[in-house]
Amino acid sequence: MGPILLLGAPGVGKGTQAKALMAAWGIPQISTGDILREVKNHTTVPSALAERLLSAGKLPVEDMQKMQQGKLVSDDLVNEMVAARLASPDTRHGYVLDGYPRTLAQANWLDERLSATPGSLDVVAISIQVEYTKLLRRITGRRSCPTCGRIYNVYLHPPKHDMLCDDDRTPLEQRADDVESVFEQRIKTYEAQTAPVVEHYRGQGRFAEVDGELPVDEVTLSIKSAVARLRK
Repeated sequence: MGPILLLGAPGVGKGTQAKALMAAWGIPQISTGDILREVKNHTTVPSALAERLLSAGKLPVEDMQKMQQGKLVSDDLVNEMVAARLASPDTRHGYVLDGYPRTLAQANWLDERLSATPGSLDVVAISIQVEYTKLLRRITGRRSCPTCGRIYNVYLHPPKHDMLCDDDRTPLEQRADDVESVFEQRIKTYEAQTAPVVEHYRGQGRFAEVDGELPVDEVTLSIKSAVARLRK
């Protein structure tokens, strides 16, 4: 399969589709968010990846401090983390990239690394498209039960009783960042960061778009078909 990059604004369902591709093709998902959390928590959760980076001197103090403060770290550090993850045997036949490359510099670095690795396939990028107002309903309609963790959507999958969990009648809660003002800013940030990455892969004929408003299984089939076309 080689490396497959899933692109899409917050709420399009990248995580759901990544899991479906992992199950279908037996390949791992590589999420930079997960890697950053793994490295950040390496003192309490033993991590071979974190240990390799630390022992190689790839985790400067300033970047460690940024991670602890929840700030963005440098492209160089993110690239090193991805390189360490790609050294694992489970990536040999392919992997799903989620959240990386996020910038044009990261995309160029990854292309250069893959071209220097014998037998590696190029990245193919699939963008999942969902119209803005529908994304807004997906995000701002989310509510969760603080007791059992069950997720609802007041527009799409509402609870049987207004703002109460169906299972235990606990009042549902809305995350602080699941509001329109925050979502609008996240969309602007995503588009500004991702536009050069999209054009990078589009210009090389390694980019396709799929309709993310279809049922989940149909979106998965569309992604598989797009990957097959791009790999020809």
